[in-house]
Amino acid sequence: MAKGNEQPGSGTAVAGAAATGAAAQTESSLFQTYARYPISLVKGKGSWLWDDQGNRYLDFMCGLAVTSLGHAPEKVGAKLKAQIDELWHVSNLFQIPGQEKAAALLTASTCADAVFFCNSGAEANEAAIKVARRYQQKVKGEDRYEVITFAQSFHGRTLATLTATGQDKVKEGFLPLPAGFVTVPLHDIPALEAAIGPKTAAIMLEMVQAEGGVYPVEPEFVKHVRKLCDEHGLLMIVDEVQTGMGRTGKLFAHEHYGVEPDVFTVAKGIGSGFPVGAMLGKGFLRDAFTPGSHATTFGGTPLASSVVIATIETMLEDHLPERAAEMGDYLMTSLRNRLAGNSFVKEVRGMGLLVGIECAEPIGDIVLAGQKRGILFVSAGPNVIRLLPNLYVSKEEIDEAVSLVATLIEEYVAAKA
Repeated sequence: MAKGNEQPGSGTAVAGAAATGAAAQTESSLFQTYARYPISLVKGKGSWLWDDQGNRYLDFMCGLAVTSLGHAPEKVGAKLKAQIDELWHVSNLFQIPGQEKAAALLTASTCADAVFFCNSGAEANEAAIKVARRYQQKVKGEDRYEVITFAQSFHGRTLATLTATGQDKVKEGFLPLPAGFVTVPLHDIPALEAAIGPKTAAIMLEMVQAEGGVYPVEPEFVKHVRKLCDEHGLLMIVDEVQTGMGRTGKLFAHEHYGVEPDVFTVAKGIGSGFPVGAMLGKGFLRDAFTPGSHATTFGGTPLASSVVIATIETMLEDHLPERAAEMGDYLMTSLRNRLAGNSFVKEVRGMGLLVGIECAEPIGDIVLAGQKRGILFVSAGPNVIRLLPNLYVSKEEIDEAVSLVATLIEEYVAAKA
């Protein structure tokens, strides 16, 4: 079979490796879907990472809120190693004791009654969308399928979840998008109420729009969403993929708001780096997800379940949500004090250890400068620095991060003057 840069239907193939010479030898075999930084990370422990050149980095990124217990947490590693010697995979057609235990830990600690395990946040949100539609159509017998979401939200990269996402940039080139999604501005109650119609099945939102700029949702708006769902027979879905598992100072962010969603999703921090996702729901939704209605090959395997159990047990035993609340207050207070009077910084905001620094200009160069100084962080939109340390982060590590980030901002401003 011809290989190289040929395009379907072109009739001829552009010459491949032989014609491209030395350049072809260094070209990656990966699809270039990531604009990767020129750093190869090879080792991690706690709040620190090392690259293949021996350079050390303070990690305030955590793989995008994934390694919430720090890198290579010992209890999780021990559980995983023990499971590796026992059993890796069986079909979900069989009972999986570890999966039952992981689900029981989650339901005992939350308002949920049932759990569906999958492999990622996008899959968890897909399951939430599916259970909402199936509940309305098969249980209630109503022709409802639309899900209302909000501008600047982020729900995943599958066709359904990118359509649910309130950011046009993730949708480019993927037309036609699936029907059944309506997006309205966040905090716009009249627009939300106007969007509800006879086809509406659910309202889906994040408690903090992390990818959209680290914007916590206003409490009164969340309560109004719950009220509208109750009045119109809709499901309230909360996407906790980034905010779940202690990051905001509660095990799940919706606990801050005094409301109980019908469905909520989690991934990232629930697996300590192992790919795991889950959809959690109220007991009445069991009638919607019956045998054969939804499935996955790899969700909740013995390996995945062992990691989830160890992660949850560690988080609860060490009171990490409470610790995240304390350290998050310390981080935001330290940033506000250090950056006070800096006109380049518009606001420091967040919840727990999900913190954003909104700046007056794009901060891509500051991110790169941070890497050269030995600190890793990421943006949330073009102008917001997003800080995501692990939940064990110490005050000394926070002090070091605050000093580095503030210095980087000050140097950037001085260079532009």
